[in-house]
Order: sequence, then C-alpha cells, then structure tokens
Amino acid sequence: MRDLANKQKIVEFMRAFGRLARNEAEVFLTGGSTAVLEGWRDSTADIDLKFVPELDELFRGIPAIKESLMLNVELASPPDFIPELPGWRDRCTYIGSEGKVSFYSYDPYSQALSKIERGHEKDVLDVRAMFDRKLIEPAKLVELFTQIEPNLYKYPAIDAKSFAQAVRRAVEEWKLDRL
Repeated sequence: MRDLANKQKIVEFMRAFGRLARNEAEVFLTGGSTAVLEGWRDSTADIDLKFVPELDELFRGIPAIKESLMLNVELASPPDFIPELPGWRDRCTYIGSEGKVSFYSYDPYSQALSKIERGHEKDVLDVRAMFDRKLIEPAKLVELFTQIEPNLYKYPAIDAKSFAQAVRRAVEEWKLDRL
C-alpha cells in the first residue's frame, strides 16, 4: 500500500527526481499535486507529471523513487485527455528547481478544463478552488475552451456537447455561489 502524497512527500519526490537528471529538464506537476502545493488539499493519491525532454534517466529512476517514498507516480497531464491549450506553457507557475530540473505547476486552465471534462466530485471542488483562488477566470476559461472545441474530435472519448455544457455549468455555478 502506497502513502498519500502530502506537501512534504511531494517536495521529497522533487528532490529525488532532481538528483536523477544529468541534463536539464522541466517537470510539470498537475492534478492533485497542484492542489496540495497550492494549499486547498492536504494530500493526493498520486503525483501526476509530464517532463520535457523525455530523458531516459528520468523514466528509469521513477520506479526506485516510487518504492523509496512509497508514492504513486503517474505520467499524465491535461493533453492526454483534452486538446492542448494555446499558450499553456506561458501560464505554468514556477515552483522551484532541484539539480538540473525546474518544476512547474501545469497551466491551471488546462487542468481546470480536463477536470471539468472528467467531472468527478473532487474535480468539481478543485475547479471551484481554482476560481476562488483566482488561478482561473471564467471568461478566459470559456475563451480557451472555445479555442480547443474544434479539435475535440481527436479525443473520441469526449462528448463535445456534454463537455461544452459542463464548462458553462461550472462557470455559472461559481458565479451564483459568489452572489
């Protein structure tokens, strides 16, 4: 049984991951890791990430880190589930560096849209926390969704109409809660 990843465990993971890299790399943390680091959740089931470039030494080192820290690590990011948002890199937030690795929280708009599309209860709460913490703004979220909407056909598991309705509903519910 692996432990939940709290802030300390995520920092330990970052340090261990940074020691693996012989070359410079960028790691984009996403999902629950962002929620924990931003402070609206105490823990997450796994550390979801994407790293660039895809260095062999990093892939090879993940199993040992998972075992030593008793954590779940998944190679997953929003473009695995929804189309890549234009300008996503510019909206990533720098966390810090360990060794030759720079860590970022993945673009909050990409994260929010992938969570809205999935629609689990925890995802809905995460999106609300992103709105409340001003990590995302309603108009920008809708604008970015509109930009990726023509590419949803490349993701056959997504029902485009339901996804569009879910985006509108998330924005409307958040606005109503603020009244």
